[in-house]
Amino acid sequence: MTNQAQAHVLDKRKTRLGFERAAHSYDKAALLQREVGLELLERLDWIKLTPQRVLDLGCGTGMMAEALLKRYPKAEIIGVDIAFNMVLQTIKRRHWWRKPLGVCADVQALPFANQSCDMLISNVMLQWCNDLVPVFKECARVLRPEGLITFATFGPDTLKELRASWAKVDGYPHVSRFLDMHDVGDALLAAGFRDPVVDREDKILTYAEVKGLLQDLKAIGANNATQGRAMGLMGKQRLQALYQAYESFRRVDGKLPATYEVIFGHAWAPKLIPSAQPERYIPIKVL
Repeated sequence: MTNQAQAHVLDKRKTRLGFERAAHSYDKAALLQREVGLELLERLDWIKLTPQRVLDLGCGTGMMAEALLKRYPKAEIIGVDIAFNMVLQTIKRRHWWRKPLGVCADVQALPFANQSCDMLISNVMLQWCNDLVPVFKECARVLRPEGLITFATFGPDTLKELRASWAKVDGYPHVSRFLDMHDVGDALLAAGFRDPVVDREDKILTYAEVKGLLQDLKAIGANNATQGRAMGLMGKQRLQALYQAYESFRRVDGKLPATYEVIFGHAWAPKLIPSAQPERYIPIKVL
């Protein structure tokens, strides 16, 4: 791995801490995440599957888990997140008398038995994983034959304005790198998934000032977790340079754009578990 590539590797501890701190501010700022999640749920209308157990991977504060309780009234819905505080928010959700369960775990080491789940759904979490192949292999391990994985994640044009503006200020990475949809599809195939379908669309948020974008990113826990990030406090001079650089993008109706490339995908589980995927079931106390 080159030094430049290593600089963009995400620090898992830093990632987790960002979401731990954002558990109470997330919902107010996560307008895009909510919109993408609703579209992801609408796509399930075309899927003929009646799951008994559904994992919401990267459940955040539980918006998706709550909707899944309504969609699948007989299914066990389990929210899984690396941030414990997010899981605590998820288990407060309910639909009528039903509540989702919650598990704090890393998606790359799921504490569930082989072939124990019917559906995995993930709303804008996968971009926080450094390597999708082992993640998808773990997902394939816990899915029953003919089970479904469906997800939304971010592609390489995400926050391209912010990335380009920071590049004019200093040489440090400030925005994560994102895989394109072809790489995502290749990772699904490499993990053994069948019939992957991947597509993309751009969504553009607008802000009166760049400061509003930075505040929203902080509120949802999307901090700069790259290993090559600049250490220490951000000085006012560098922030002002960022604001000035961002103004090179054309305002529309007086507002600056922030582009998000959203990648949607789904695939079907392999019929047999590849021998390289040992069972990793760990008995845990489910919240």
